[in-house]
Amino acid sequence: MTTGHLTGRELHGAARLAADRGASHLRDLQDDDGYWWGELESNSSITAEQLFLLEALGVATDDDRAGIAAELLATQGEDGGWPVWFGGEGDLSISVEAWYALRLAGLPVDAEPLVRARDFILSKGGGNQARFFTRLWLAVLGKYPWDALPAAPPELMMLPPRAPISVYRFASWARGTFVPMLVILSRNPSFTQAPSVDEVFAEAPGSVDGPAPRAPGPLTKWMARLMPVARWYNRHPYKPLRRRSEQRIREWILDRQEADGSWAGIQPPWVYSIFALHTLGMPLDHPVITRALDGFSNFMLRRDGRMRMQSCVSPVWDTALAAIAISETGTADDDDAVARARDWLLAREVTREGDWRRIPRRGDAGGWAFELHNEWYPDTDDTAEVLIALLKAGVPRDHSAVRRGVDWLLTMQSANGGWGSFDIDNDSTLVGQFPVCDFGEVVDPPTEDVSSHVLEALIDCGVPHGHPAIRRGIAYLKSTQRANGAWWGRWGVNYVYGTGAVLPALHACGVNMREPWVQRGAQWLRDHQNDDGGWGEDIRSYADEAHAGVGPSTASQTAWALLGLMAVDLDDPAVERGVAWLVDQQRADGAWDEDAFTGTGFPLDFMIKYHYYRLYFPVTALGRYANRHTA
Repeated sequence: MTTGHLTGRELHGAARLAADRGASHLRDLQDDDGYWWGELESNSSITAEQLFLLEALGVATDDDRAGIAAELLATQGEDGGWPVWFGGEGDLSISVEAWYALRLAGLPVDAEPLVRARDFILSKGGGNQARFFTRLWLAVLGKYPWDALPAAPPELMMLPPRAPISVYRFASWARGTFVPMLVILSRNPSFTQAPSVDEVFAEAPGSVDGPAPRAPGPLTKWMARLMPVARWYNRHPYKPLRRRSEQRIREWILDRQEADGSWAGIQPPWVYSIFALHTLGMPLDHPVITRALDGFSNFMLRRDGRMRMQSCVSPVWDTALAAIAISETGTADDDDAVARARDWLLAREVTREGDWRRIPRRGDAGGWAFELHNEWYPDTDDTAEVLIALLKAGVPRDHSAVRRGVDWLLTMQSANGGWGSFDIDNDSTLVGQFPVCDFGEVVDPPTEDVSSHVLEALIDCGVPHGHPAIRRGIAYLKSTQRANGAWWGRWGVNYVYGTGAVLPALHACGVNMREPWVQRGAQWLRDHQNDDGGWGEDIRSYADEAHAGVGPSTASQTAWALLGLMAVDLDDPAVERGVAWLVDQQRADGAWDEDAFTGTGFPLDFMIKYHYYRLYFPVTALGRYANRHTA
């Protein structure tokens, strides 16, 4: 259907039909238990590292090798490397890992895909220039010298939470990796003998320095000088203190294993916790490790002979956003799909005290996590979206779970008025200077997108506009607006995501949407609408603002822009053009096509394709457009 010529009532009707078709498609995808769970696709390193783990532990099967090899061969780029995101250029570190996984799977070194990969890797400087984690894996597999990697004593675990470089100064995801890493970087285990890796090194492995930390500083230089001392101490530790330190690490890891066998429901802490426990003497048939290895089955996707590993799963996030989308189409409170999602979400509430309470020690538990099982690390973003979904599903504001969630969100506000995802004031400039921190993000400071979702949820839950937390949150958003009028997006690509989140939050908070600073945000969206009526943004905008708001139109990014503009002016001609694009692009089954990675793990380093973003965000935007015009 072509709607470019439709306006007014005709476009409203077409939007209503498209929203209903999309909602029907979402209902068909709902699990019988009430949740939605779409694939969370990242990059090939996650799959390669799964084979590294299985080979290191000696439990890899021929089916594992064949399935992972098929996946890696299918995802190799034309340049010979493997990219961070769909359509991107090859990445050195990912390509080294994929190349070596194919070698472990049995491909000969002169196989044409491996030759192309080798040439690509050497053109980027070779394996010595790969990130720390890639070189660590090669050391675990016996192919990279441990002395060429940073050393870290387990005694760091003994530092109190408030110490400047304690483990609790790291973001939750980095903390879960760094704690078991203290065992690995001190004991230096090598689990297996494997094929040579020399072909992808321009020099002997470890003979030249690897990449520097992302945020080097005085601590980096100081630690570099201390590396020989740290290595000597790891070989000659003070045994009573070493035993106590390793015992504390062991207990910390065991305390945090989830019911599904994972740690925090994400791959890196999971893998390194297994290695740390096994290195400390835990046998592979111990129930903890057996449960951990069995748990990977929910993360591994097997299709057409290929095996792809997910870094994480997102059922709580998917369920909240899908329920919101269906509700936005005007669904009655007694809709069965929404009611089942409501009940499932209520049962997923996290009521235990987690790491978030270590610094500072305040607040009571009450929130939701991203994953199916994650009792230690609820996050503010999921909690906000779940609360919005529950209210739309008819849960009253005075429901005990809603009140706990609101109180927890108020507790989690940082000093600058914004909200991070997992911790309070988690913005240390010291921990990122560690030599191991050459990849991703290691702190969790407040961000514009998360803060916007939290503000919207708090208002929906009855927190008054004049509440100090709301006033401080608005001030935070005003202070973070970029010179071009847009807001940055931490967890979605990028300025379209951030701006599309901030404007609805400002509207919900009662901000005068005609104020110049608000209008500048709306104008930025108008200025970056594509000629076809949609919006898109290239991931490279994280590195170069010349790409901000520039890219082929996608369903999810168009929906984000529409949600932002509709909060300012529902009758904006740009809104009509965006709605028409979504209606035109809808498939007959009610879905939309989208190959682009529009989700963000770590900007540029780790990008994500949420397979349901192309569904529930367009339905939300179309439903909101149709219903507000009807009203």
